[in-house]
Formats: sequence, structure tokens, C-alpha cells
Amino acid sequence: MTSHGSTRNSTGTNLDPWYHHYADRAAGLSTSEVRALFAVASRPEVVSLAGGMPFVSALPSELIRSSFDRVMTDSGPQALQYGSGQGTPALREQILEIMALEGIHGSVDDVVVTTGSQQGLDLVTKLFINPGDVVLAEAPSYVGAIGVFRSYQAEISHVALDDSGLVPEALRERIAELNAAGKSIKLLYTIPNFHNPAGVTLSRERRLEILEICRDNGILVLEDNPYGLLYFDGPPPQAMRSVEEDGVVYLGSFSKTLAPGFRIGWVLAPHAIKEKLILANESAILSPSSFSQFVVSEYLRTADWKAQIETFRGVYRERRDAMLTALGEHLPELSWTNPNGGFYVWVTLPEELDSKAMLPRAVKELVAYTPGTAFFADGSGQRFIRLSFCYPTSDTIRLGIRRLATVINGELELVNAFSPSGQIATVRQNQNFSAPPPNMS
Repeated sequence: MTSHGSTRNSTGTNLDPWYHHYADRAAGLSTSEVRALFAVASRPEVVSLAGGMPFVSALPSELIRSSFDRVMTDSGPQALQYGSGQGTPALREQILEIMALEGIHGSVDDVVVTTGSQQGLDLVTKLFINPGDVVLAEAPSYVGAIGVFRSYQAEISHVALDDSGLVPEALRERIAELNAAGKSIKLLYTIPNFHNPAGVTLSRERRLEILEICRDNGILVLEDNPYGLLYFDGPPPQAMRSVEEDGVVYLGSFSKTLAPGFRIGWVLAPHAIKEKLILANESAILSPSSFSQFVVSEYLRTADWKAQIETFRGVYRERRDAMLTALGEHLPELSWTNPNGGFYVWVTLPEELDSKAMLPRAVKELVAYTPGTAFFADGSGQRFIRLSFCYPTSDTIRLGIRRLATVINGELELVNAFSPSGQIATVRQNQNFSAPPPNMS
């Protein structure tokens, strides 16, 4: 046994004897900067403006407890058993009712329930991406999606974003560049409503134009919409899936409008894709949690879930306002997005600052944020930070922004002290806040 172990170590490393045995795609697995922050941000003395955790305390516990009780009383044996790889028919019917609020009309047969929309994202990527295939994504883009695409060895090519969402002309240009290079473009991944991390919403005119571009180029659109019902002043434009059925795969989730602990999401896909999704789902997990599906379905059947979503809107609207007001008071020289829903504000720092390098100092000052580098496939984005207003109270947000201002002003003083000119560094306004560096892919 000793000699066998020696052989194994000779092909590995001192820390991991199996290092050289991993599949190539394992190289795409890396620690998320957002997840890495949770250990620090969970310390009670640290104001966390980092993680996008829903404020589940706004959900009355008796609503969930009564749903639990009824499920166990009326359907306990079924709820505790294996289920279908597609999900329970009752919940899929209710999901259609939810999507109808955003103009989507589909068939219950084309809905696949997943373990959160993150698993739906993984399944779609697994079905379509070969190593080296291109996924187009906004710059910046959701860190969890970047991780999935990397794990399947996709090439992630970013497309510029501005205050009205993904820029169609930039999309055309990027597609032309990739086609000229002989690349295989499989997917456009987009979060059109209250974008994570940028907080912006894609305009209706751009939605139609982007769908036309993708249709003309044979690119499947992957529409990720966890925040669409969490609007503040008015609903966003109707979903892209509402006007294009064959060319759009839609991802939905209960994590933001109910609670993430249930781990229930869904995919609405064209029929042929749906069939493969079911097979992939069964291969990965056999079936999504029957118990979670029964409880969520019972909640939707008996509770005033629309009123509960309105409660969430009120909570997040108040916290958004607190964050924007505090930024205006304490960091007026900076620029940031003004979200009309969702969880996030995207802040542009002075060119002299590096959000990732600045983070240790921020934690020392007892405030945490997510550096912009987490949201770009090549690790750029040093000038940006994502601030989350969903979880902390308004008073805590104001305290966090005051601490953040101390950090940023301190960093600028250091820059000034070591700058050749000896002048105070000034913030440059940058409205094209998310345009990627040249040739970034």
C-alpha cells in the first residue's frame, strides 16, 4: 500500500496527489470572489454590501410553516418520494401563471423544474457548449454564470453595457469579429432586468433589436430573469421570451421572490431543447426536490404571493433609496447606476483606484463589497464595485457607505501622496460605465 501511495504522489503534488488526474475542464473551477467574501462578511461587526442575499425575514414564517404542515398532512408520502425529472405538473402550471405577468405564454409541457435557476444555467451550458465554443455575455456579467461557462471550457466574450443595457451595435461588432476569426458562437447570456451586477434594465427597443441580431446569426439567447418581478416604480419591458419562442431559453427562480433555501428554479425552453433538458436533469440529480416543490406549490395555492412580492418591493425600494442618498452625501464625486429594481448598484471608482486591492482595507474598516473583477471573465474591472442593498437595513447601509467613503478617500490620499504632480486625485465621471477594455474576450 505504501508503494502504491508513492506512485500516486509522484504524479501529483504534495498538496493534491490526484492533481494530474483531473479532467481538463476542472481547470475552469475556481473560487468565486463573492463566495469567498461570505466568511468575512458574516462577521457581525462588518457591514456587508457584498452578497446578494434576499431579505427572507420579510417573509412571514407562518406562511411557510402552514404550507409545510398541509403538505405533510395531505401529501406526505408523495412529497418525501422521488419525483419526475421535469418537476411536478401542479408547480409547472403555477409557474406559467407567474411568467404570464411578464407577457410569457408557454406550455406546461415545456417547463422543466431545476434545483435553482443556477442548475438550469448549468444544464443549458452542458447541452450546448463544446470546449472552445463562444458564449457572449454582457460586460460585466453574473459571476455564477462566468463560473459555469468556464467549467465547460467556453470562451467568454464580453459585450459592452450602458445605462440602457446591452449595446446592440457592440453586439454586432463582436459577432463580426468572432465570425471573422472562425469562432463558433453558441449562446448570448443576458440578464435584461435589473442586471446583476450593473442594476440596469434593457430597453424594449434594444430587446427587439438584439433578438433580431441573434436570429440572423443563429445564436440562442439565454434569458436569465431572477429579479424581473422586483421592480420599484414600474415593471420592466416584457420578457424577451414573450416575443421570441424558438430562439430564447428562459431561466426563472423562486430564490428572490420567495426564498433561496427551497432551491427551486425553472427553465422554459423550445420543445426539442426541453426534451434534452429533462434527460440532462435526470442524469445530474434524478429529480428536483419533491418536498420543496410541494411546499412551494402549496404556498402559491394558499398564500397571497403577489402581495408578498409587493412587500419585498417595498423593502428593497427603501433600501435602494437609502444607498443612493448615502452615496450622494458621502461620495458625490463618484458615478453609479440608478436601478429601478433588483438588488444592486454598480459604482465607478476613480481611475487611480483598484477595487480588488482596496478590499482588505475596506474589511479593516468593517465594510465589505464585491470588487468589479469578479464580473469580468479576464479579471479586469478594477475600477468598479458592486454594492448590494437587499439584505442590510437602511441604517446599516448608511453606516456602510460612510465607512466605504473613509476607505476611498484614504486611498485617494495615498495616491495623491505618491503622485508625481502632488495634486489631489480627482474622480472622472464615466457614463459608459461597463465598456470592456479593447479586444477583451
